[in-house]
Amino acid sequence: MENAQSVWQTAAILIARLIFTVVFVMAVSFKFMDMGATAGYIAAAGFPFPLFLAWCAAILEVLLAIAFLTGALFVPAALAAAVYVIFLGFSFHGPARWAGNQAEFGFFVDHFVFVAGLLFAAVHGPGRVLAVKWASWPDRA
Repeated sequence: MENAQSVWQTAAILIARLIFTVVFVMAVSFKFMDMGATAGYIAAAGFPFPLFLAWCAAILEVLLAIAFLTGALFVPAALAAAVYVIFLGFSFHGPARWAGNQAEFGFFVDHFVFVAGLLFAAVHGPGRVLAVKWASWPDRA
């Protein structure tokens, strides 16, 4: 027998999914507004092919936003997002940047707080309400 999901649990899950969606929509919006600036930021971090990587990041962020909004492929999306956010934290706000700007340490830590939420979401799934179910992936309801 499945446990019943309370109204509070349903609301909390939907709000969390909406927050994840908004974060990735905002991130991709900034990229689409100035892909050149995003590529410049990527180049400044020392990565090759910055424009290509900027477009890859934008596409990934669109897919993550769709997954969080719809609940489709929620668990793999949350896990992929966690890996992506950790990568971003180390690449753009990692220890090498702390001496030059102490605020970078705060940005770095913020990434881990976000990852904690993503991992928690991956464990608990998209909830039972407003979630597209995919038979090919064993999302938790």
